[in-house]
Amino acid sequence: MGLLLEGEPPPILSQMAASTGTDVASYLAEGPGMSAFAMEDGTVYHTYSTTARGLEFLMGYYPILDRAPKGRHEDDESQFWIRRHDDYDRPGAGN
Repeated sequence: MGLLLEGEPPPILSQMAASTGTDVASYLAEGPGMSAFAMEDGTVYHTYSTTARGLEFLMGYYPILDRAPKGRHEDDESQFWIRRHDDYDRPGAGN
């Protein structure tokens, strides 16, 4: 994360952080993660951890987006097409 924050963060990160009322560093620090553990003979072993893109296998909508005409549309640098369900313009609202 340190290298990412040395320069200007991608606009989508700034937008997402602002929409949650925080800064980029705090927004990234609170990201999801997954860890796996195993116990053998009373000892617990940390066997696996992942965060960010490593969690895509848990996100059921990514395989659907991967098959859509524009895929995840990640080649668009702004990625401002990503919005919460209630942020879209309503039909007939003049937007």
